[in-house]
Amino acid sequence: MDLSEALYTTRAMRRVAPDPVPSEVVAKMLDAAVRAPSGGNSQNWRMVVVDDPEVRGLLGPIYRDAYAQLQETAYKGRRDAARDSGDEGALRVMRSSDWLAENFEQVPLWILFLTRNDPSGASIYPAVWSAMLAGRGEGVGTCLTTILGIFEAQKVFDLLQIPTDKGWSLAAAVSCGYPLGRWGLAERAPVEDVSFSNGWGRALDFPVGGPLWSEE
Repeated sequence: MDLSEALYTTRAMRRVAPDPVPSEVVAKMLDAAVRAPSGGNSQNWRMVVVDDPEVRGLLGPIYRDAYAQLQETAYKGRRDAARDSGDEGALRVMRSSDWLAENFEQVPLWILFLTRNDPSGASIYPAVWSAMLAGRGEGVGTCLTTILGIFEAQKVFDLLQIPTDKGWSLAAAVSCGYPLGRWGLAERAPVEDVSFSNGWGRALDFPVGGPLWSEE
């Protein structure tokens, strides 16, 4: 796959089929992850592959508890606000997130990424993104979620027997599966709306006029 196509079309794909992801594809995702840069080349990462239906069945309720806590805290009022304003884009994302929580056990593969001595996440998220791009190259849809680590890390550590005395933190849980929807160019605000030159609020010195990649 062309690199630009992967970069422009790797977006959150939450709705996936239950079909297993072959081990050779998982291997490519994990191997791509460990090739990512990390601060001081410390490589302070660990990855837990969860594809056993029984383990997914135990993690599912924990994820839904975390999702419910998210709705009652950081996302409180967002759904009503989106309905009131008619923001169909936001509502579509919320419905997709609801599906992922409700169907956690159906997702055939989850990869949990752990890190330590990495408070900013700068040494783990490049690895996460590399795994996701590698998955895209194999037709696997992914979605990065952080709520398990934010709200229910201890339960996850207990379930998966992750040591709690070594400084590990759960940075991300990535859902992986073959999408039920179609790939496509992600719609985003124009570069010019979010980028400046040599100081805040100063327009770029050059035009972008993106997107600079097309499916055609």
